[in-house]
Amino acid sequence: MTQPTIRPLSGRTRANWIRLRTMILLRWVAIVGQLIAITVAQIVFGLQLEMGLCYLAIGASVIANLITTFIYPENKRLSEYENLWMILFDLLQIAFLLYLTGGLNNPFALLLLGPVTISATALSLRSTIVLCSVAIVAVSLLAVLHLPLTTQGGDVLEIPSLFIFGQWTALVIAILFTSAYSRRVATEVHSMGDALAATQMALAREQKLTDLGGVVAAAAHELGTPLATIKLASAELLNDLKDHPDLAEDAALICEQADRCRDILRNMGRAGKDDLHLRQAPLEAVVLESAEPHMDRGKDVLLSQVPGPDQRKDQPTIPRKPEIIHGLRNLVQNAVDFAHSTVWVETSWSEKDVSIRIMDDGPGFSVYILSRIGDPFMRERSRSQTAITRPEYEGMGLGLFIAKTLLERSGARLRFANGSAENPESHATGAVVEVTWPRSALEVESTVRDGAIGQNQPITV
Repeated sequence: MTQPTIRPLSGRTRANWIRLRTMILLRWVAIVGQLIAITVAQIVFGLQLEMGLCYLAIGASVIANLITTFIYPENKRLSEYENLWMILFDLLQIAFLLYLTGGLNNPFALLLLGPVTISATALSLRSTIVLCSVAIVAVSLLAVLHLPLTTQGGDVLEIPSLFIFGQWTALVIAILFTSAYSRRVATEVHSMGDALAATQMALAREQKLTDLGGVVAAAAHELGTPLATIKLASAELLNDLKDHPDLAEDAALICEQADRCRDILRNMGRAGKDDLHLRQAPLEAVVLESAEPHMDRGKDVLLSQVPGPDQRKDQPTIPRKPEIIHGLRNLVQNAVDFAHSTVWVETSWSEKDVSIRIMDDGPGFSVYILSRIGDPFMRERSRSQTAITRPEYEGMGLGLFIAKTLLERSGARLRFANGSAENPESHATGAVVEVTWPRSALEVESTVRDGAIGQNQPITV
């Protein structure tokens, strides 16, 4: 079973999700704050500011907001470049206000970090680099070019040049650190969201296949009786019409087609019935069902049971949940893809635990991969080595992430290691994946031993 083709969405794609109304609302908040700041500075503290130019800068933001509000619909989504230009406009507007109000002598110089942080969170890497570069240039110019802050008495408010240099250094470092930190966190969140969406798709697909198999098997079961009746009636007609060759030929055709329908339904019903008995199965049967799609791919897949120290004689009966089957299938697929010739799937159980160990004789996990197993979209993996051992593998780690997520949802604990360190006496020198469930959380006690489980319920479509 192939994995869904899911790739992490780029920053350019995600930037197209931002609504224009969101950016307009943020700008209105900035406008109100700027008006309050310059009003308090003039009235309360008596600073002599170029109020005309300050109101001109704030008015430009107001006009831009009003134009976009009336021209564009509320649900408009901005493109990458539209977002870039809007944030760049806000950055330059803040820089111009700082030029009018003392440059880096103004403590509000920290507001330059706002547009940079928004860009790192929402836009692509290229747009973020552009905005960071503009912000650093603006900070550098404001350190030497600005209108002085003057009080009513004519005194100029300025900090020593050493502190100006410190302010410049702190802002540059803050721009770089904040943008890198915000982008890293946003990328992790977005990648995890994409991977979880892929996991839900895989689980939904497995559930649909399971449901489809149940419907088909139920149809095969229900149609078996009328087909048997047709077969019996056509056979009797064939015997009664021996003296009428033309009619006997038609009866023989009916009998032949009934046999054909029986064979078709028998093949369709092999997927299993929507039967209460088959909603649960022995551990070995579930493992076989999970590994079966990968047993004819040119590698030996060996299934075995390994007795534990206190292993009970009775094999546990577990639910045939899609997440368990699909998760194990992904692990087997990964082992088959990287194995040289053989994959071992060992099952064991005890009074407390149920364990499945999947091993192969391939190259094993690298030290770098071992520390990151379970992370989706691991693009940093070496593509040259992967292309040799597994040409169709794109090295994003999505299959292992899906398997790990689905199995952990069923209560399992996963452990990843390499065979040489895990068991030196074993021929499995490649990757080793051990899946362990608490028996009480996984096992479904068979109700057959305790009595009838009731009639199968009809499937309603």
